Amino acid sequence: MSPMRIPYENLKALNKPFEEAFKLKFNDFLNSGWYILGNEVAQFEKEFSNYHDENYVVGVANGLDALILSLKCCNFKKGDEVIVPSNTYIASILSILQCDLVPIFVEPNVETYNIDPKKIEDAITSKTVAIMVVHLYGQCCEMEPIVNIANQNKLKVVEDCAQAHGAKYKGKLAGTFGEYGCFSFYPTKNLGALGDAGAIICKTEEDYIKLRQLRNYGSEKKYHNGIIGYNSRLDEVQASFLRVKLPYLNEINNHKKTLASIYQSNLNENFIKPIIDNDFDNVYHIYNIRHKERDRLKAYLSANNIDTEIHYPVAPHKQQALYQLNNLSYPISEEIHATTLSLPCSFAHTENDIRKVVEIINQFN
Repeated sequence: MSPMRIPYENLKALNKPFEEAFKLKFNDFLNSGWYILGNEVAQFEKEFSNYHDENYVVGVANGLDALILSLKCCNFKKGDEVIVPSNTYIASILSILQCDLVPIFVEPNVETYNIDPKKIEDAITSKTVAIMVVHLYGQCCEMEPIVNIANQNKLKVVEDCAQAHGAKYKGKLAGTFGEYGCFSFYPTKNLGALGDAGAIICKTEEDYIKLRQLRNYGSEKKYHNGIIGYNSRLDEVQASFLRVKLPYLNEINNHKKTLASIYQSNLNENFIKPIIDNDFDNVYHIYNIRHKERDRLKAYLSANNIDTEIHYPVAPHKQQALYQLNNLSYPISEEIHATTLSLPCSFAHTENDIRKVVEIINQFN
């Protein structure tokens, strides 16, 4: 009999502990007769804002829309520049392009994979209007120097927190440093819905009112449209599921940290592991390692019944969709994308699963 396969992710198993609560919530939703922007969205917004000790949260349809609407809220001019890491998921860059803005790539710190604050100032021009940071893999960016640079240059800070629910830098939560904290609740996230969903943390009542209009056809009052808006509303049923899981977010994060600590302590020196730094509270949305023979390592693990993923196989500036950037070179980003491998590390995995992965991967040569 072949050994049991260890999947990279198993969403059915991950959500099994919440299944009965989901069913009750769905019945409440169904019986309410109110399916769009109702009590569940309002309550989730309140609970998510309380979790972050912030005043204003706006639920939207997905993480990409959270980024787009945040940029739209700023009224930037066509052709204005937004600094963004060269090492990120393409959604960060798509949001900038969708707003007729120009992405200006800045290389990451090769140890953290996040944007390198030391390189940001060199990228600032007279057309720069914002810095979009991406808290990649579950670890916050080095926000103190980034916020200082933004303040000195009168730039907005937009945080892409899609992978960083509950992550902290110097005790402060991701999404609370800049003008906008943008979240995705895609099902694989640490706080995952059962479909697409997103939210924005903002700092002012003025932005809160405007974002609520932007997500709903530019309307705050039914059939009265004050601005040109979009249809990007957090779904009522997804909000109800998120309300079930939000009280368990810290438990989910702590479980993933425990699994990550097994990797950290037991993987041998053939693999580049995430750095540990007391300033950063990493929630390990993704536990990634790096190896110069990444593709051979991935095939070896698959042959040994261990599934892995690559986040991400192609650097953004090399994507066909961004053909106008294909001739640019960002060697640090390219090196990361060529060598990174994501290991199983989810709420559905057990400590024994991870020890088995370690046992097998340490035999790779």
